[in-house]
Amino acid sequence: MGLDTTHGAWHGAYSAFMRWRIEIAKHFGIPLELMEGFYVKGQNDPLQLLNYKYPKGDELEMSAIRRIETNFPLLWDAFKVNPIHELLYHSDCDGLIKWKKCKPIADELTKILSELPDEDFGGHIGNFKEKTQTFIDGLILAYNSKENLEFH
Repeated sequence: MGLDTTHGAWHGAYSAFMRWRIEIAKHFGIPLELMEGFYVKGQNDPLQLLNYKYPKGDELEMSAIRRIETNFPLLWDAFKVNPIHELLYHSDCDGLIKWKKCKPIADELTKILSELPDEDFGGHIGNFKEKTQTFIDGLILAYNSKENLEFH
């Protein structure tokens, strides 16, 4: 089992798709794991790392940290609108991206392509830059064909 999209954009594990999107999101300044739809309090909670710094932190510091935590999840509306959001908050197992949105997403990915790691990310990703180029190519193929990019 895994995620397959039409137009050859993606084939691989759901977890690999999530790891890929987390890395893509970083290049747009979006902490995907803290975002609405992704953040689950107490599960893979990044604020838990603060407990290592302040295991018995003074109550004022710990209180400030707890107040920060009440602001999660971060809402998509808090970020400047960008076509890449469609890819980042999309379901990882079903649905589609409408063909008219494919080119703007591809354009955004192309802007950061040179900044992406040109190395093996393991799992079902392989070379990160190449995997991203494959996704861009699939988006462009869907756009040029006027067909939605479908997730299965």
